[in-house]
Amino acid sequence: MSELSKAEQGALAAIPGLTDPERLRTLMTNAKSYGSAAVERAAFSRLCEIQPSAEPGTLEHDVWRSVFALEEMLREERGKTTLLSRTRQKIAKDGEAKTCADLTLKPQPSAGFDMLVERGLPELLFESVVLRNADRFPSEVIEAAQERLRGIQAPQQG
Repeated sequence: MSELSKAEQGALAAIPGLTDPERLRTLMTNAKSYGSAAVERAAFSRLCEIQPSAEPGTLEHDVWRSVFALEEMLREERGKTTLLSRTRQKIAKDGEAKTCADLTLKPQPSAGFDMLVERGLPELLFESVVLRNADRFPSEVIEAAQERLRGIQAPQQG
């Protein structure tokens, strides 16, 4: 592993104070072109952290952080803004906790689940949100989240 350059160190030090989504996207693009995975990931993480309007540390913030992360990945893949319309509609109708529970209880994981796993972001999965906010969910939802997460850990060890 190579040491971080002074530019990378400076960028990593500045990222926690950034609040402009476009500035963070520019930083991500530049980091990618310069091959700095650490800066790209830190800027992406910060972008997902600042976009939700909910109070940080809440289930609602956690859910929206995941939604924004997936939308950002789709934006990068497709070159245009892509909203998770069905997920957003479900949240508007049922709320964050019920949406999270319903998707966790589905027999098959969503395409978003696979995208987050492929990119090494299991902390953004709704299943992870359930476990971090276990006091808000019934036991069958917690068990379903644990089971699905166990399924992704086995292949990563091999």
